[in-house]
Amino acid sequence: MRDIAVFSGSAHPELAAEVCAHLGVPLSPTRVSRFANDCLEVQLQANCRERDVFLVQPLVKPVQEHLVELLLMCDAARGASARRITVVMPHYSYARSDKKDAPRISLGGRLVADLMVSAGASRVLAMTLHSPQVHGFFSVPVDHLHALRELAAHFQQYDLTRTTVVSPDLGNAKEAAAFARLIGAQVAAGAKQRFADDRVSISDVIGEVTDRDVIVLDDEIAKGSTVLELLDRLRELKPRSIRVACTHGLFAAGALKRIGEQPDVLEIVCTNTVPVPEEERTDKLRILSIAPALAEAVRRIHNGESVSALFDARPSE
Repeated sequence: MRDIAVFSGSAHPELAAEVCAHLGVPLSPTRVSRFANDCLEVQLQANCRERDVFLVQPLVKPVQEHLVELLLMCDAARGASARRITVVMPHYSYARSDKKDAPRISLGGRLVADLMVSAGASRVLAMTLHSPQVHGFFSVPVDHLHALRELAAHFQQYDLTRTTVVSPDLGNAKEAAAFARLIGAQVAAGAKQRFADDRVSISDVIGEVTDRDVIVLDDEIAKGSTVLELLDRLRELKPRSIRVACTHGLFAAGALKRIGEQPDVLEIVCTNTVPVPEEERTDKLRILSIAPALAEAVRRIHNGESVSALFDARPSE
């Protein structure tokens, strides 16, 4: 592909390299250094002038470091006369700060979106945003991908005749319903109330799960408190089997270990939108690659083709 340059920040260079491999282009080098006063400096070490520049950087821990790094990458590309700057952000962590549900709190999702645009981003490519309204926080076009096709292709190896997809809450029920349609399953949802970041209560599960194969589907798993609470409610209803799936496997504070230790959880499935350290992985974990989908979206953006058409076809058998 001519006139394209792909750079990666330090958050997930392995994913960026995989995307470039699918595109058939080299991953251009980036130098990130730190001054004595702890300020970051970023240098894009390849020509950007009049090129279509893509900056790959999920906002993962340490989020603030990676955010500033991304902003500096945008500014560097703009200063180097890039023709267009597309931020490829597989995980937008500030998307959770999407509403004012308490007095005098900040809307981080909108503020960070404004920062990216101010730094020079002319387009954003994201994957499974926490809520649909986050689109409106950006004043530039947003191409929003999801990983439902990749997840569906994985689960099609199993007998799905008695399967129910369970969303932990009503907020994620629409995505769970779309996934259930892809694999020909029923859908159910938990009645969840959140009291704190790591304290939730699920009073009931709405839908049929008794003696059925359950796939718990969420957009992300961080501390795992919601999933563990849902597992307690599901056990009361006696499902036949339980598997857990999500797009963003953040697995903070030992969540992966805690979920993996549940004897009735057969499998934990996530994608590689964020890195999962080798030392934290368990035998039950399956990581699916979304690099082919990101690469195809990058190719379509570069060529001026439809990105939404990526979701028109059924998942591969």
